[in-house]
Amino acid sequence: MSSPAAGAVRVVRADKGSVLVVPEGGGEAVRAVLDRDGLAPLDDGRAVPTVGDWVLVDEADGSPHVRQVLTRSSALVRDSAGGTSREQVLAANVDIVLVVEHLDPDPDLGRVERLLTLAWRSGARPVVVLTKADLVPDAEAMTREVERAAIAVDVHPVSAATGDGLDPVRALLAPGVALVVVGPSGAGKSTLVNALAGRGVMATGDRRASDGRGRHTTTHRELVPLHGGAVLIDTPGIRGIGVVADADALDTTFADVAELVALCRFADCHHDGEPGCAVVAALESGDLDRRRYESWRKLVREAAYQARRADSHLAAQERARWKKVTQEYQRGMRGAGRPWR
Repeated sequence: MSSPAAGAVRVVRADKGSVLVVPEGGGEAVRAVLDRDGLAPLDDGRAVPTVGDWVLVDEADGSPHVRQVLTRSSALVRDSAGGTSREQVLAANVDIVLVVEHLDPDPDLGRVERLLTLAWRSGARPVVVLTKADLVPDAEAMTREVERAAIAVDVHPVSAATGDGLDPVRALLAPGVALVVVGPSGAGKSTLVNALAGRGVMATGDRRASDGRGRHTTTHRELVPLHGGAVLIDTPGIRGIGVVADADALDTTFADVAELVALCRFADCHHDGEPGCAVVAALESGDLDRRRYESWRKLVREAAYQARRADSHLAAQERARWKKVTQEYQRGMRGAGRPWR
């Protein structure tokens, strides 16, 4: 649970160029503007404030203005869409990440593993919630299958429509706890949020007749206060979930694979025919599922690619910074009537 500094207010909704903030403990929401670049100071740099952030606001210019984003205790981060190397912070200062996946249609285990990797990387505790349990004949068997892909994570099959299975999830809603809900469109995230809130705080949609998938209903991230003092952040459905490089998070999500990798004879083993490869041996014996291994390989490659892009982006930023410093120095020398070299 995050403890804000005196005078800090919390971002409950972030829009382009401004944020909606409320004081700790609730109160009237106030819209505060950002600097012209849409950023605010955070630690030693600048960042886009996001839902869940604690910020300092003043009215020195006659209107509420965000002057500082306080250090984040956790941050749920995804790789941005497109060809840039920028990261997108989906939520900050959360304690629990609810990874929501539907049981109808069948759950996508690879997507669950991908979202768990983001959750572990955030610094928050992941919990898997399997929705629409009332629509399948054997929810328990399907839950066991997901549990094999969600090592050391609590997995709860629920029906938000009937209320079955919600008690263990409601037990997470302790005073001061912040939760964020992530998952694909159609997983029933907004319906789950409404069930936990005990009121209709989020719009919900029916399935599309063409493919049975859910309609996209949530279009923004918003912090919702719950009875008892907990807060919950709903997020839009995530279609493409880019993984931000973090070896520790991958090793936690795929602890079984990481354990096998550590047993390989060679530290640089590619698991492709090298002698003494524990991973290949486990695949051949059936101790390691081929699907899970391929999921791990895919995420490792994506994480490595994202890390390379981030390094390239940082190098470009550093070159641009020094170019600006040089140009300012040259202008200063010319203004003083002195040659700059």
